[in-house]
Amino acid sequence: MSFELLGGRMLAPYFGSSVYVWGSIITVFMLALSLGYLTGGKLSVNKPNLAKFACIFGIAAVAILPSIFYSEFLFELVFAWIEDPRYGSLVAATLVFLIPSVVMGMISPYSVRLLTVSTHSSGQTAGFLYFVSTLGSAIGTIMTSFYLVLWMEVSQILWFIFGILTSCAALAFTTHVLSNKNTPVFSNNSVVSE
Repeated sequence: MSFELLGGRMLAPYFGSSVYVWGSIITVFMLALSLGYLTGGKLSVNKPNLAKFACIFGIAAVAILPSIFYSEFLFELVFAWIEDPRYGSLVAATLVFLIPSVVMGMISPYSVRLLTVSTHSSGQTAGFLYFVSTLGSAIGTIMTSFYLVLWMEVSQILWFIFGILTSCAALAFTTHVLSNKNTPVFSNNSVVSE
């Protein structure tokens, strides 16, 4: 949600902050998350473990870097080609926000798979994770819109998000290594039993 809110702020100097722009941003993020949920669910079926989970966080962190370094260039390029704020903002949002949001969307279904210990508790596990995820989104929205945008530049907030994702990757990988010292990093750790 922080990334999505920042998207509106990043696009505003080029395409404004009309309902068209926000419609484009929300569309891109919803599409990206749906693709991420689908991809993360598929990946979680094949030998799920914390090392692969760490890789998802790491890839998400790297995927945010173009939005820090190249977003202004891309927005200017799109604005020069497409002045209509409806289509210009849709194209610009797709170029900058789609890929990182797809990768971040993979985290939730993979988390469900890792934490599910039996088919009988899968619904409860999924419900708890969606509770945590939605609560985190609400907190991230309030923190970003009420405080972070007042204290930091957009690029600084993006670096902050990058740091959180990188820290999560490091934590997941360290946990994997410590819990599987004698197991290969990408081994098959079956977590679901009937």
